[in-house]
Amino acid sequence: MARTMNDVLQQLTATLAERKGAAADSSYVASLHESGLNKILEKVGEEATEVILAAKDAQGTGTNDALVGEVADLWFHCMVLLSHLDLSAADVLSCLAKRQGISGLDEKASRATNG
Repeated sequence: MARTMNDVLQQLTATLAERKGAAADSSYVASLHESGLNKILEKVGEEATEVILAAKDAQGTGTNDALVGEVADLWFHCMVLLSHLDLSAADVLSCLAKRQGISGLDEKASRATNG
């Protein structure tokens, strides 16, 4: 049975919530939470850099597996960050849903005027 994107996000959100309170030696996610926000931010930055490098490497090669893998790592670490701050993918999806149908230029301009 194929899992939908929503199923994957819900399962990952549940797993992250479960591991947030676990012992650091029991899971990678728990160890990130124990290490604190700065370590999580470091991992997000590292993964973002790896996405950029993989995209540059993939350009014109016809193979995007490494890029997709790096984006998956970035999304995962962003979800750990959200979890650490008591947020989730649902919060991000809600924000994206509110932006649908709005020009990107208009949306960006509204953020500049709203603080």
